[in-house]
Amino acid sequence: MHRMWKYLVLIILTLSFSPSQGDPSQRPIWLLSVQGAIGPATADYIDRGVESANDNQAQLVIIQMDTPGGLDKSMRHIIQAILAADAPIATFVAPSGARAASAGTYILYASHIAAMAPGTNLGAATPVQIGSPALPNPAKQDQQNQPPPEKTDKDSAPEPASTMERKVINDAAAYIQSLAELRGRNVEWAIAAVRSAKSMTAQQALDNNVIDLIADDIENLITQLDGYSLTINNQDITLATTNAELVHYQPDWRNRFLAVITDPSVAYILLLVGIYGLVFEFSQPGTGLPGILGGISLLIAFYALQVLPISYTGLALILLGLGLMIAEALSPSFGVLGFGGVAAFVIGSVMLMDTDLPAFQIAIPVIMGVTVVSAALMILLLGMIWRSRHTQVVSGLDTLIGSITTVESVYNNQPMVWLQGERWSVQCNEPLATGDRVRVIGTTGLTLKTEKVTAP
Repeated sequence: MHRMWKYLVLIILTLSFSPSQGDPSQRPIWLLSVQGAIGPATADYIDRGVESANDNQAQLVIIQMDTPGGLDKSMRHIIQAILAADAPIATFVAPSGARAASAGTYILYASHIAAMAPGTNLGAATPVQIGSPALPNPAKQDQQNQPPPEKTDKDSAPEPASTMERKVINDAAAYIQSLAELRGRNVEWAIAAVRSAKSMTAQQALDNNVIDLIADDIENLITQLDGYSLTINNQDITLATTNAELVHYQPDWRNRFLAVITDPSVAYILLLVGIYGLVFEFSQPGTGLPGILGGISLLIAFYALQVLPISYTGLALILLGLGLMIAEALSPSFGVLGFGGVAAFVIGSVMLMDTDLPAFQIAIPVIMGVTVVSAALMILLLGMIWRSRHTQVVSGLDTLIGSITTVESVYNNQPMVWLQGERWSVQCNEPLATGDRVRVIGTTGLTLKTEKVTAP
């Protein structure tokens, strides 16, 4: 019994002083890499990476970032994951030549530790939808022709034109201000980055209390962070990074699949494949494969579109265009419905993505290619229908029209003829006798309407 208590105490002491708990240097460092525009796949990758770091008791998570910006929804999802993390998050803008523009600036401000490599920059955090130049307004032309008034620092940011733009700007400015106050960083410059789209270099960011340090690379960053103290979740911690294991967290198959289907061009093609597959299945019931592929493609497309910034007006125009082209094929209107459908389809495709970010636009060559294929199918169907209308009839009663035959007999004043291997009753406006020649000009039920053919 005494020996059992001794073993129990030994196990408790071993767990209490295990390297993963008592010695921070034995706890790993998680490294995540973000390159390119920030979208749903990036948000999922960082969320799962931070969760994996928490599960493995990582002492630090480093997000190496190079981004031109991204979607607001995805950016806020990433920031929520950072704010809820158990381990401190260090965002590192690297390598040299990288940037943390737009959404990247918000993420940098939200991180517990902000670092940049030499030759990098950050800023230009104005929401993209209203950051582009506005179209000229004729009503303000006279004001534009006047010499501009002398600007002050307060007037450096142009006033947004519409109420909606002001709401978006004010919301974005308040959001980054709250992040700056949370981390004790430069509030004034953060607001200027939103309202005036200002940017700065790594050295300027360090001098203006926007970031915490400058590092040449990941190894140099880890070296500088050794002994770094900070507070997270109301607890004071000190990093011990010198001998810590560096774990490169890679995207799994789920994240790579999400990255593919949330590409706007891929989601657009999946949507069309799904619609065409279902249309073919409904027009040819029992085929099976087109319906199955169409249903799967359509569901995947809908999932991708729900996490992308789409215009429902653009989606409605695409569906209207496809409907008109299908209607043209089923009930030809000599191209009116078809070409109207093509026009609606092209306009809807261009409008589908409700963002100005180039990375989340449908490629114009893809739109043109799909449009050309759809129009070609419509023209092909129209041609087939036109030819079928002008093809000589080869079956049915209509094939008898124009035939010339001889009255075989007259029974109870009903002339009878033999035509194409069958005996027929005939009607004629003139009296008929056996041996008269007649030409079929129509049918009434199973009786042939004829006219008498005079001998030449």
